[in-house]
Amino acid sequence: MPASKAQQRATNKYIAKAYDRINLTVSKGKRDIIQAHAEAHSESVNGFINRAIQETMERDNDVLGPSEGRAEGISSASADKLNGKE
Repeated sequence: MPASKAQQRATNKYIAKAYDRINLTVSKGKRDIIQAHAEAHSESVNGFINRAIQETMERDNDVLGPSEGRAEGISSASADKLNGKE
């Protein structure tokens, strides 16, 4: 059974309060490639993009730490939030 309009409003209100949105633009055809890759690894596109961002930030911080100005360090709480482990 579909969610009622009240439930949809409540869900949208929670999402607006709990999450930041980032609009991502990719070249034509790339979305399908990203989606296929995510599905091949049993992930959603959102989960894959969040993991890719987190892993890249961790790798960047290992290579050039925050004190070198390349990437800002993030707390473990921020990393957990990024990974949906609040």
